[in-house]
Amino acid sequence: MTTFDDPTALGSATQGSAAHDYDTAGAPLTAVVDSVADWSAPSPCDGWSALDVLAHLVSTQRGLLAERGIDLDALPELALDPAGGWSAHYAQMRRRLADPALSGLAYEGFFGPTTLGETMTRFYVFDMVVHRWDLARAAGGTTRFTDAELDRIEAAAESFGPMLYADGVCRPGVTVPVGADRQARALAALGRQE
Repeated sequence: MTTFDDPTALGSATQGSAAHDYDTAGAPLTAVVDSVADWSAPSPCDGWSALDVLAHLVSTQRGLLAERGIDLDALPELALDPAGGWSAHYAQMRRRLADPALSGLAYEGFFGPTTLGETMTRFYVFDMVVHRWDLARAAGGTTRFTDAELDRIEAAAESFGPMLYADGVCRPGVTVPVGADRQARALAALGRQE
């Protein structure tokens, strides 16, 4: 089984900014995206192929900006060029999130007043980290989370409360064997098994 490890984060965005958080999650995700040979392979997400997982990441992120009236350039058709489409999307998002005016754009979110940057970090970066594992599994490999990523997963899962298990989000948590490591426990809380 191939293991995809966390490469050094890209860019020079300020640590703790939405752009930095996006880059930190996006670099290892891109390495996994580039490794997928069969985009029709099933993922750990019920009923989703590897391509469905990637399309979900791209469409939800673009949707967040579109809902705020922010247009992005057209992408290559994901079904024809998944890695190229992701690369183009990732470059656009990195560029946009580096703009403090965009990251600081305030609005009324699902959980109350927030900014676009806070939403990207809290929800969409979490999604990128977790779905990196899903894509790695679909590619026949795995990926290891860093301690910082596990901190993010655990904090997000706790903060989402029952919404974590709403329809279309995560399956109910599963039991892990005694002595399971931290990653296995974090994945189990999201309804996934290593």
